[in-house]
Amino acid sequence: MVRFLKGTFLTLLFAAAIAAGITLWRSPDPLYTVQEWGSGQRYWQYDELIRETAARNGIDPHLLKAVVWRESAFHADKVGASGERGLMQVGEAAALDWAKAERVETFTATDLFDARTNVAVGGWYLARALERWKDRDRPAVFALAEYNAGRSRVDRWVTETRLADKANADDLIGAMDFPSTRRYIEDILTRRDIYARVAGR
Repeated sequence: MVRFLKGTFLTLLFAAAIAAGITLWRSPDPLYTVQEWGSGQRYWQYDELIRETAARNGIDPHLLKAVVWRESAFHADKVGASGERGLMQVGEAAALDWAKAERVETFTATDLFDARTNVAVGGWYLARALERWKDRDRPAVFALAEYNAGRSRVDRWVTETRLADKANADDLIGAMDFPSTRRYIEDILTRRDIYARVAGR
């Protein structure tokens, strides 16, 4: 009986290892898949909130989720080096702009540790940036640059292209003097495309 149970357990373990191997082989990003497996529910527990926020703001939910992933790896209690808070690493100034626009009179900075509030603020801010750059060839590139580096820097980079309204996403990326912002944009757009591909299966 013990030998039978041991054999059954080893067979199940072998089958699980094969299944995991096939899943990783088929995954567009095996490292991410392993991280997701090790995270418990963290990597998908905010999916419904992200979908709701994206729909409310008219933005791509895969893009919004990719920003959350890149900003905090889905840690709602994360604090950034400059005091940014929560899932979307929202700064206090942006949050106060949101509170004023949405007439949220009771807002305090610690509210940014609440997932719903944080994603509401971050989604609102990202939607505004996408709207501002909607006439560009790839608005997401401009909006993500703004989300990461601030509007004044994006305006400066556009000015430095000497192309004004004709500057496209490649022109903007070429003018950036922040390699970290270029990586940020690339990471998020790659992750967005992976989320969309996986959702389409």
